[in-house]
Amino acid sequence: MKLQHLNLCVNNLTDSQDFFESIFGFQTMDRKGDAIAVMEDGHDFVLVLSNPQIFGDEVPVYPKDFHIGFFVDTPDKVNQMYDRLQLTANVELDSKPKYMRGGYSLYFRALNGILFEITCLQK
Repeated sequence: MKLQHLNLCVNNLTDSQDFFESIFGFQTMDRKGDAIAVMEDGHDFVLVLSNPQIFGDEVPVYPKDFHIGFFVDTPDKVNQMYDRLQLTANVELDSKPKYMRGGYSLYFRALNGILFEITCLQK
């Protein structure tokens, strides 16, 4: 079994769509107005961004440690992402990348406080 699809509720569909395209290279497959954007990463994973406010619901408040993680092949790629994020608006970089829990990791917050992780696992 392989996880291949996730729905992430966001409060600004356009900003979130732009973020996943520009930072992580996702491509938009479909968009339904301001309600849903269907995106893919080129590796058989589909991310659906949805705006629950369109349907009369509230945007969820994610728990503090809820996060979205990406693995990269080398520590240099983690550092490249850090350098890139320093030039990106609306990103909260709390610290530089560091070695921890068996990997070289970068954590940052974006899209109204969602925690993101970029990690290269040590081999």
